[in-house]
This record gives sequence, C-alpha cells and structure tokens, in this order.
Amino acid sequence: MIQKIKLLILASLFLVACQPSQKEYQFNEGFMWGTIYHIIYDNTNGKDLHEEIKAKMNEFDHSLSTYKPNSIISRINNNDSTVILDHYFETVFKRSLEISEITNGAFDMTIAPLVNAWGFGFKNKLEPEDIPVDSLLEIVGFQKVKLLNHKIIKDDSRIMFDPSAIAKGYGVDIVAEFLESKGISNYMVEIGGEIRVKGLSNKNRLWRVGIDQPIDDPEVKNRKIQDILSLPNGAMATSGNYRQFYIKNGKKYAHTIDPKLGYPVQHSLLSASVIAPDCMTADAYATAFMVMGLEKSILIVEADPNLEAYFIYTDTDGKYQTYSSSKIKMMITK
Repeated sequence: MIQKIKLLILASLFLVACQPSQKEYQFNEGFMWGTIYHIIYDNTNGKDLHEEIKAKMNEFDHSLSTYKPNSIISRINNNDSTVILDHYFETVFKRSLEISEITNGAFDMTIAPLVNAWGFGFKNKLEPEDIPVDSLLEIVGFQKVKLLNHKIIKDDSRIMFDPSAIAKGYGVDIVAEFLESKGISNYMVEIGGEIRVKGLSNKNRLWRVGIDQPIDDPEVKNRKIQDILSLPNGAMATSGNYRQFYIKNGKKYAHTIDPKLGYPVQHSLLSASVIAPDCMTADAYATAFMVMGLEKSILIVEADPNLEAYFIYTDTDGKYQTYSSSKIKMMITK
C-alpha cells in the first residue's frame, strides 16, 4: 500500500564497529524488498549470521511480495484457487484485520486497486482525472474478504491485497525474532526505516534513532532531524507524505490513500512515528494515523498503553508543531 518513510539511523550506529566496546558487534547490510537494510547485533559467539538472515528474509519474501508472480500473495491476487496460506500471510492478515477494526477502516490491506490506480502500487497507474474512484471503492474493504481453512474467500474476484504498509514491519520482526532465537540480546534491525531494537548498542547505551523533519524531498537530498530518541526495547515505524508523491498540473498527489474516500489524504498531519512492542503493529498504525489525521490518532494512542506516538503537523499559520505521547517525551535525547 504505502512506502514507509526511512528513519534516520544515526551514522554513529554504523561506524562504531571499529571502536572499542565491551562486546563485539556484527554489522550486516544489504538490499531486500526494494530497500536497504542494516542489522547490528552483539557477536559474543563470534558467528556472522548474515546468510541465515538472508535466507529467512527470502522465505518471507516468497509469501508477501507483490512483485514476485509466484508468491502466495500474488497467487491470491490472481485468484489461484490452489494456493494454501502460510503462517506469514495469515499472521499479517489477522493483525491487519484487528487494526482495521480499531481504526474504523483507516487501515485496510485490500486497498491495492486504489493504490495501483494512483500510481503507488505494483501495477501501472492511471491519470488522476481518469481514475474511477467510485468503481474501485466497490472492491475495497476488509468486510469483503475472510480467512477460512487456510484460504482467502473474496466477495469479488477483483479484490486484491497490498501488504506494503505492514509487511516490511513484520519482516523486521521476523529478523529480530530469529536473532533472539540465537540467544542474542542486543541488536538493532532496520529495514527501509522500520526498526526494532533490544538491549544496548555498541556504544553501551540505548539505541538512538532520528526522526526526520517532513520536508518534501523524494530524493532525500535535504534531510534534517526534528528530534532524536533513545529507544528502549521495542519497535518504531514512521509514515509521511514527504517522500512518496508526484506533482500533476500543479497539484501534489501523496501516497497515503484513504480506503473509505479513495483519494490521497490532505490534512495537517505530516508525519506519524509510532512505537509499539513489535514493528508490524508500529508499521500499520503509522499508516492508519496518516489517514485518520491528528485528533483521531491521538485518541487511539492515549487509549492504548502499548502505543506511543510522535506526530509532526502544521498549525493554522503553516508552522511545524509536534505532539509527543508521555513516554516518548522521556525518550527525546538533546
């Protein structure tokens, strides 16, 4: 559905491998799911786990990549009646449904037809004036699909899934859980800006993560930091409309699509950073909050003790303002 905004992971995180530390840390990086990943973990046992990590990521990719024609999700989108769902797809589907219900449909994995039409998905886009929004809304909505006996049942064969607003976060969790299965208690997993951490960094302190100012900058040439957080155990994801957008006839079309209205959202909320116990949850809520806007999002954050949020928005004078939930205020590092 939506490409997520990359968090600025401080350069010092990736340079300290050469600096003295009480523990030896391993640094892995590469390219997966259309983005760059960075993984740092304590290497007490002296083993580089990169090949095993890549194998795990490829296994996950086979389930949820809309760009692989033989992946499970692509076969579902193409109405292959022989496909049997795996654990990855069912986990994403169930969590997506839960968050869709909590956010009153602001998060919806069936939004693929709209995302594709607006030019932010896995199929060719249409011109804005040619998009049949009303017709496409007829095949969008979680209430039109169900999971039964490891199969997806659709009300309409044209319904398609786009998991990009939750799958990358879940991929981060898969790698983090793999590291924990190896007895690793200090790590940072960052994939395309989605991040999960545990324990201490190789500077013997909490992992530090930067939040970008929401400057329209698709080529990431003018990145500036709004705040830096010292992140305790948990995950963080950020969504915004300042990287993925295009201009047509002088009008900006951003990649956050409202599943109910069918159009790119336009409101004062510019960036939503969410902290949750797992990255799949943080990822999905960050997207949902960009759809919902500031006031409704704050209500959900304040009602859920497992969520924390940092919002950047514009006031009536067009100036940046921020909202930080109570625990995030204590994480901000000056």
